[in-house]
This record gives sequence, structure tokens and C-alpha cells, in this order.
Amino acid sequence: MNSFEYASPETEAEALELLNENQADTAVLAGGTDLVSLLKSDLLAPGRVVDIKNVESLRGIAPTNEGGLAIGTLTTLEDMADSPLLVDYRSLSDVIEEVRSIQVQSMGTVGGDLCHLPNCWYFRNGHGLLGTDGGESLVAAGDNRYHAIFGNSGPAKFVSASRFAPALIAWGATVRVVGPAPDAVELIPLEYFYVTPKTPNQGVTVLKPGQLLTHVVLPSPDSLRSATYEVMQMRGLDWPLAGAAATLDLAGGIVRSAKIVLGHVAPTPWIADEAASALVGKSLNESTAEAAADVAVARATPLSSNEYKVQLARTSVKRAILRAGDLLEGGL
Repeated sequence: MNSFEYASPETEAEALELLNENQADTAVLAGGTDLVSLLKSDLLAPGRVVDIKNVESLRGIAPTNEGGLAIGTLTTLEDMADSPLLVDYRSLSDVIEEVRSIQVQSMGTVGGDLCHLPNCWYFRNGHGLLGTDGGESLVAAGDNRYHAIFGNSGPAKFVSASRFAPALIAWGATVRVVGPAPDAVELIPLEYFYVTPKTPNQGVTVLKPGQLLTHVVLPSPDSLRSATYEVMQMRGLDWPLAGAAATLDLAGGIVRSAKIVLGHVAPTPWIADEAASALVGKSLNESTAEAAADVAVARATPLSSNEYKVQLARTSVKRAILRAGDLLEGGL
């Protein structure tokens, strides 16, 4: 690990000042479950690490005036699991339950998850986000078992690592971003927070140097139902091979509206609008959930070694829909 300057601000304004003194050479430390490994591997070598864990305004869950919730990005998975305020947002609880590590639940933060860099082994072995060597894609010609089956026609073929993003996007969440100036505040729909890089110098989010992600804002749950379903190779500490989140408005067993978002199948969380439309106006049952799942993967473009992920994504969509309607037991 390279040496670096360590800073520990106590307010958002202090954090922004420290981030902006040398924007291009600064990293943000939240829970540290990913950043520390990146530093140890020399994949990141910042001159300064800004540890934001003492910025109390970034912690906790509070109701908003609109009937929703604001979740500070330093809120841990453990705090989210223990909060009665999130009981109506089942899809978030589904994610937490599948993170089968006490250490990650106690240290990992929702903001860290949303900004988690790809787990692509080419990236993690020093070949950049695009996984190239000499300008040629290692992913396209090499082992791409765990890579994208959607949105992979360009140079980026990794999959988005965030586990909360599909569920939060399906809820219509927004994120609060501050900086570079302390009074520069943006509220960004989470679905527009992620980008697919086309050059090695681009990142995976719209965050600019000197900006800080501070809160996730959820709308009122009203009578909506939600669920997440992830497929993993192991039941222990593992990353999903594919996943999906669904948020449904049901009346008398009929779907009035739906939002379906797939995870771990594309460089960004993958919104399946056509699959959601296929549910609207239909009775919610195994047949209609299966039909929507078929639509969700109809445009998949698997790489040479990951066609199996199409079926996993299809199953994730179907089971997320059924789970949201409390119909998963006995469903296939």
C-alpha cells in the first residue's frame, strides 16, 4: 500500500474542503469494506484519504416531509436491518438478509454499496475498468463467465456491483449530492446516477471530483409491495451472479403499476420497462410473472461464456415478482 495523507472531517463542509484541495488525488473512506482492498492492491493510490465516518449528518434514517425516508449514506446495513422505519421497504431487507457476513453488515454502508467499484477480475488485476491490454478487450476474448449480458456492446463489459441499487431504483429513490461548493446541492434520480464508461478515464457514476454522496431519499411506501431476489453460487459470503428487484402496486390481485430492475447483469442497474409493462393490468400469478421474466431477458446479448446468466436473470425476475406479491412459496 502506498503512503497517503489521512483526514477525518466532522462536517460536510469540512469534508468538501478536504476533497477539493486536490480533487484528482483524493479518495473517500466510508465503511472501508472495498476501499481498503483497493488500496492494498495498489489499484487506487490517492495522496489523501478523507475518512467521513465522523460526519454525523451522514448517519441514520429519518422521515421526510413527503412521507418517505432519508437514509444517510454512512448508515450501515446493520442499522438498516434494525430500523422499524424500513419495514415497508421489503426489497431492502431482502438484500441485507443475503449479505451473509456479520462484519460486512456491521461495517458496510449503503453509500459504499452504491459506489462500489466493479468486482471484475480484469479490473481487480490492474487492467482498468474496461479490462484492456494494449487497447484490446481481455473480457471479449477471455474468461467472461461473470460479465454483462446486457449493455455490453461497448468497451465496458463488467457488471454493476451495487446490491441495493436495483431495489432503490425500483422504489424511485433519489440521491443527494453536495459539492464541490458546500451550497451546491443536487437531487438525482438514482437511475441516472450510474453511467457506462466508454473510455478508461470515465467512472461508473456521475459523481465529479470534489462531490460527496450524502443521502438516499425514498418516496412514501403507500401500499406498494416490493422484493429482491438474488442468485448466488454459494450461500455464504458471495456476490450475486444475477438479481432482480420488483416494486408493485396491486389492487385485488391485479397489477396497477410495476417497476423491475435487474442487477449484476450489465454495467449499470438494468431497468426492465418492457417486463414491467407486461405485468400491468394482469392478475399476479406464476404465469404472468413468468411471462414478464421472458420479456425481461428477451434482448440479452450474452458473451462467449456467460449465456447461463440469461436463465439466472430470468429466474431472478420471476421470483422477485412472486415474492413481492407473497406468492413465491411453491413457485418455480
